[in-house]
Amino acid sequence: MTTDRSLLRHRDFRHLWAAETISQVGTQVTMLALPVIAVTLLDATPLQMGVLTALETAAFLLVGLPAGAWVDRWRRKRVLVTADLVRAAVLATLPVAYLTDLLGLGQLFVVAAVTGTATVFFDVAYQSYLPALVDPDQLVDGNGKLEASRAVAHVAGPGATGVLLRVLGAPLLIVVDAVSFLLSALFIGRIDRPDVVPDRAARRPLRTEIAEGLSFVVRHPLLRRIVACTGTANLFGAMTNALLVLYVIRTLGLSEATLGLVFSLGAVGGLLGAATAARFARRVGEGRSIPLSAVVFAAAGAFVPLAAVGAPVVLLTTGWFVLSWSTVVYNVTQVSFRQRLCPPGLLGRMNASVRFIVYGGMPLGGLLGGVLGSWLGVLPALWIATAGGLAACLPVLLSPLLTMRDLPRELDVTAAPVGSGSAG
Repeated sequence: MTTDRSLLRHRDFRHLWAAETISQVGTQVTMLALPVIAVTLLDATPLQMGVLTALETAAFLLVGLPAGAWVDRWRRKRVLVTADLVRAAVLATLPVAYLTDLLGLGQLFVVAAVTGTATVFFDVAYQSYLPALVDPDQLVDGNGKLEASRAVAHVAGPGATGVLLRVLGAPLLIVVDAVSFLLSALFIGRIDRPDVVPDRAARRPLRTEIAEGLSFVVRHPLLRRIVACTGTANLFGAMTNALLVLYVIRTLGLSEATLGLVFSLGAVGGLLGAATAARFARRVGEGRSIPLSAVVFAAAGAFVPLAAVGAPVVLLTTGWFVLSWSTVVYNVTQVSFRQRLCPPGLLGRMNASVRFIVYGGMPLGGLLGGVLGSWLGVLPALWIATAGGLAACLPVLLSPLLTMRDLPRELDVTAAPVGSGSAG
């Protein structure tokens, strides 16, 4: 209780927390608003939607690993502010192009790629910046608050986007999105703690530093199963995301306003997940909560193609609600687990390595969704994505996690030399 009050009174942490929350919501707004623009204003095909989804996440695959090593070498505050300003500037070009009747898919593709790259650097840097701002005994509490904001943003962001789509429309919503990144940069700029650059003399070859972060992740017997589940689920989730807006608007015949309502109501599940994640983990066990929540969010994905059978609004809203709740529970539990494992000096590379694995398949999934949607049709492609999502649970479902109430400390490799973790 004392730690919680002290962090809430911690000025620099409050600014980082506010900036991170705004930036995470802005990222989710971008990832939904761009597809809506592509479908409603530019008449994009399934394949073009797949390309757009791939470009939004391609940076995780292309620069995800070196980004962690670079962030560990640079001033993190400068990385965060630069990433926010870049996203604000490039997004601002879209409403200008719309008003001058120059908006095209090519520009949308460039914006998706640039904002995705900036997001990679922001996400790696904010989780690695915390140890420079707070005391060591406040790290767990601070990481918990930052992760809760990130997890809620991932499910509540689309809901907020849905509301704003109904009120403003996609082009004006992009203006609001650009302003959100400017606000995030402003909060980070108000952090007073000096940002120290790591000693250049201590640097080693970039390849060596990247290998240490990747080795830490893949050598841990439980962590590698978790990232395998998350990465596979994200790959097939990207297939669904590539076709979702097109499916809802064209196949189901729902309006943008109804799509917004679905996301708004469904996002309540994410807020409930943030409030109940710790209680759920205590009740069923910290270890068991990971595979159980994974099965729930995989099953919830079936509500999307089932909406073609009938009652689409009810099925889509129910599916998004359950998906939002289970995703937050899963993320809060597994991210807290990996954060407590990692030595502070390896945080940037660990975070980058995890993101490379779990997000690296998303551009491939987006392209696959676009190809299958064009070849087989949108609905069959969504059923394939649902089946793949269910298969993604197997690494954690067929692992010791299902029998563990508590995640065991004896498997932690924090105290071991980097790169010498237990193999299993």
